[in-house]
Amino acid sequence: MTAGPAVAGQVRRKLRLGVVATAVTSVLALLCCVGGAGAFLLTELGGDEDDPKLAALNCDPTYQVNLTGDMPRFAEYGERQLRNAAVIIKVGQDMKLPARGWVIALATAMQESALRNLANSTVPASLALPHEGVGADHDSLGLFQQRPGWGSVEQRMTPSYAARKFYQKMEKVPDWQQRPLTVVAQKVQVSAYPDAYAKHEELAGAIVDALAGKAVCDAAAGDRIAASGWTAPLPGGVVSGFRTTARPSHHGVDLAASKGTPIHAASAGRVLVARCDPDRSGRRDCDRDGWPNKGGCGWFVDILHAGGFITRYCHMVERPRVVPGQAVEAGEVIGISGSSGNSSGPHLHFEVHKNGDRSSNGAENPVPFMRKRGAPLGETG
Repeated sequence: MTAGPAVAGQVRRKLRLGVVATAVTSVLALLCCVGGAGAFLLTELGGDEDDPKLAALNCDPTYQVNLTGDMPRFAEYGERQLRNAAVIIKVGQDMKLPARGWVIALATAMQESALRNLANSTVPASLALPHEGVGADHDSLGLFQQRPGWGSVEQRMTPSYAARKFYQKMEKVPDWQQRPLTVVAQKVQVSAYPDAYAKHEELAGAIVDALAGKAVCDAAAGDRIAASGWTAPLPGGVVSGFRTTARPSHHGVDLAASKGTPIHAASAGRVLVARCDPDRSGRRDCDRDGWPNKGGCGWFVDILHAGGFITRYCHMVERPRVVPGQAVEAGEVIGISGSSGNSSGPHLHFEVHKNGDRSSNGAENPVPFMRKRGAPLGETG
């Protein structure tokens, strides 16, 4: 897993956007032995009216990329490559595209050219133009390795033109903001290696964040998707925290929600579990309200996301709207909030797990996790 290096100098990063995607199938193989029915009894999940409400960070998306100023330092790329990245971002800003688009474009160029404006040994005219390396992939040119159908040799060797053409085609991909980065990039590029873009997502987010100053933070909720590809599952604030002194085995957070509030997938992924969790007595009676100390998560859903992250959504009022194995988009409605299982009243219990570990050992605090991804819990957009 590639981690974005520290940004030097005056650049301060509020967010470290993006997640590195890994093959879903490999993580599913890891989960095969722990994901069956009855593998979990999810307790300590009820609302706690005594916990203070935790405030979410607000985000400032007003900054513009600077093409001529000092570049931040990244071990993977030099100054010239980062200036090409700045051009890609600037074109996206000029087109008034959301920051998610900048991350997708940047990750694509990272895979295609390592952010170098490449000439081609089979296209002699390209060698006479300014370039930062020579490739030999068919007749592909430039940052995005675009072929003749994308424009003339001179146009494809112009970074701003190449970026604009990428964005124009990206915008034609249905639901591009909600879909996995690798899917959108492949729809545009039609690459022989469609899964290769995913490994650049986290670093692309970090570079976008650094070059755009404090931007790249879309206070995401519902149908709004942050640059990272994540969104808050619902707009309610946090009313019970992660592993508090009073509830040390509370491995997620409770979000305020009245009964019947739509619950959204926090990011694109694949459903691992969608079922009624048994209570302490082994009952699966999730079609009624639960009570404190009943035990169990009620109707709940687990979703596997890129990078091996798993999100969990508990206490739904009815059977989830998704089934195991189903691919879901970021922001897609997966169920309705309620109070089934171990619950003292309607709310959403929300968990985040890392390394494909659905147990309590893999749980991490969802509040900072979601803040880092531009989708702070409690933001209504």
